[in-house]
Amino acid sequence: MQTYLSHPRIVPDTVEERTYQVSMARGCLRQDSLIILPTGLGKTVVALIVISEVLEKGKKVLLLAPTKPLVDQHSMTFEAWLRDTEISVLNGNMNPERRSGIIADSDMVVATPQAVANDLECGRYDLRDFGLVIYDEAHRGVGNYAYVSIAKYNTNGISMGMTASPGSEYEKVIEMCHNLCFTRIDMRSDDDPDVSPYVFDTFVKRIQVNLPKDLTDISRILNEMVLDYSNDLIRMGLMNPNRPPTTSHLLQVGSTLQARLRNREKSNYVYRGLVLQSICIKLLHAKGLAETQGMTSLRNYIRKLLDETLEEKPSKSSRELVERKEFREIIRITKESKVEHPKISRIMSLVSQRIDSNPDSKIMVFAQYRDTCDLLVDKLSTISNARVEKLIGQSKGGLKQKEQILMLDRFRNGDCNILVSTSVGEEGLDISSTDLVIFYEPVPSEIRTIQRRGRTGRKNDGEVYILVAINTMDEAFEKTAEDKEEKMRSRLEKLNYELSRTVTKPTDRGQLNLETFLRNSD
Repeated sequence: MQTYLSHPRIVPDTVEERTYQVSMARGCLRQDSLIILPTGLGKTVVALIVISEVLEKGKKVLLLAPTKPLVDQHSMTFEAWLRDTEISVLNGNMNPERRSGIIADSDMVVATPQAVANDLECGRYDLRDFGLVIYDEAHRGVGNYAYVSIAKYNTNGISMGMTASPGSEYEKVIEMCHNLCFTRIDMRSDDDPDVSPYVFDTFVKRIQVNLPKDLTDISRILNEMVLDYSNDLIRMGLMNPNRPPTTSHLLQVGSTLQARLRNREKSNYVYRGLVLQSICIKLLHAKGLAETQGMTSLRNYIRKLLDETLEEKPSKSSRELVERKEFREIIRITKESKVEHPKISRIMSLVSQRIDSNPDSKIMVFAQYRDTCDLLVDKLSTISNARVEKLIGQSKGGLKQKEQILMLDRFRNGDCNILVSTSVGEEGLDISSTDLVIFYEPVPSEIRTIQRRGRTGRKNDGEVYILVAINTMDEAFEKTAEDKEEKMRSRLEKLNYELSRTVTKPTDRGQLNLETFLRNSD
């Protein structure tokens, strides 16, 4: 028999009670914690339990989320779940006086972090009345991200972080935990016995495709050019001959050369090294587009390089690159070729079959680049009964956040049944009824892979298809993500032990009333 959370602050019979969520909330109330739960298993419900207890004690709550659509989503969710609670949204579009009023008058504030960080630094308000600060998508809390500066002002309240995947890079995870004052990690996976009864199956299927001759010819020429230019860098002593000429290696070369420039070493040697490094980066990017995206994306990138040579101060690297006879051959192939990447036809077939077999299906297609998204929207729109929309970020003429929210609403209510999305659709957003997710390409990030995969299998069984072009960068990216995901859990267990021995900020929380949620306490 299904039971519901019972608490004076929670609307009765609205939120299912799950043992693992109650247990995780109990830990958060005792100690500053990072909560790691797979997408769809209720990180927000864990937060609800903690929020309810803090509010009942007479303290305010600040919930931070990285984007306005995610802020609006949280606001609507907690409006439906909490009672006797004044919940307000705060963002940078509001004038500072209004933001200060919201902080003063609200029991719970849901906000984007930059506005809050700026206000705290300017002394417009403080966090002394806040008993809890929650960092959604807490893995962002590194470097100069606004979460980091906000955490410095949270000296008395509980710190709680939520993420589906903090990443496998040990240094970044420990930096995030120290930045946000977490002294404990509470992690669950699909296989944990208290979680598995609530997990729906997600079937991941890998589809291999072979590149057509035009694209393999282009890839071969680009690879030869990369080796040619990187050998020049090796002869100059700027690259390690024992390491392959990858983008990460070349970025390190560029950083070293830029540092020498800052130290006023303005020699022809340094300038030539920067030109060679830039050419290699551009060649690798073009190779990646040819192998993983297709002719349209590559054609658009070549047009951009040609445009750079016509500017008032043309790019030296672009000018040298497009003048090479090998690159002129690539330009010729892209102009004459009629082929597109075989992934396009495979996706069209998958989507068509799914809609024919189940007209009520909702499908998400993820692609790395906007050019690919545009192409997919055009192609998929030709399928019978397909209602296709595109979800992209705000930059460079993209969708404003209000437009993103409307787009997601259209997908949830069925006005749109196929959503083609860049990375903006990967993180946090509640798209619970998706039953098919397609990766146009693997991504070399365990965080993004987990988040993409988590868009399905949330309220029913789901399928994930990952398209991989044979003998291309796709295979390398896929292997990288798999290796990082395997490393992540063992590193988090090690880190949790180390955090338990670390003393962070002093916290005066008083005695919280845990009767409701500690029925099963040990």
